[in-house]
Formats: sequence, structure tokens, C-alpha cells
Amino acid sequence: MKFTLDARTDVNLIRSYADGEVHINELVQRAPCIVTAQQLVLDWQARTIATLSLEDLEPIFALQPDVVLLGTGPQQVFPGREIRLAFARRKVGLEVMNLGAACRTYNILVQEERRVAAALFLSGVEGR
Repeated sequence: MKFTLDARTDVNLIRSYADGEVHINELVQRAPCIVTAQQLVLDWQARTIATLSLEDLEPIFALQPDVVLLGTGPQQVFPGREIRLAFARRKVGLEVMNLGAACRTYNILVQEERRVAAALFLSGVEGR
């Protein structure tokens, strides 16, 4: 028996990624962004994981996700304690991973109809 993924077409899916860009449906994004099944935040003011601030989190929390996948570029880089505590206080799950893992995990969780947001930094810690 052959199994195939019955991919939903009514949601934002990440089609591919590389250092410096991500393809969401037919869109090519080359700056940090936030992706959910129904919404895209393409003008996210956060620039690097190293400079991520509490203010940068507000657009994420406004989407009311149950879990946030923080894609930190080619390497997994954990944000500061203050950032992690902000998620804990709001009872929003935070998973920190490299860009590829975040994109793949996002697509799986969206297909499972989970309330997930992917906050994606597309290049290394310093940003490019």
C-alpha cells in the first residue's frame, strides 16, 4: 500500500529554505518573519536572535499560538533568559531549533492543525 501526504492547500506551508531565504507557498522571504497557518508577518522588526527583545515578541503573542518554533538560522542558538521567561509566563510553548528543523516541524504541526507559529531568523547569529 502506498501512502502519500495529503497536504492541505488552505494554509501557509514552507516549501523550501536556505541560509538567507525561505519559500512560503509562492513567496520568497529574505528577512526575519513569522508564519502561521493563516497569517504571515513579513515586516517583523526583529533582526537577529542576539538582539531579540521582549518588544519583538508582541507580534508573535498577538497571534495566540500554543507553541512557537524559533528558527535561529543555520545553528541552534538559545535566546536569553528574559525571552524564555516571557513565553513561560504566557504559557506558550517555545521550541528553539535551527532554520531547517523549524521549517520541517512547522509544516508537520500545521498539517496536524496545531496552533503553531514559526518565528524565523533566516541567517546566522549576526544576520546578513
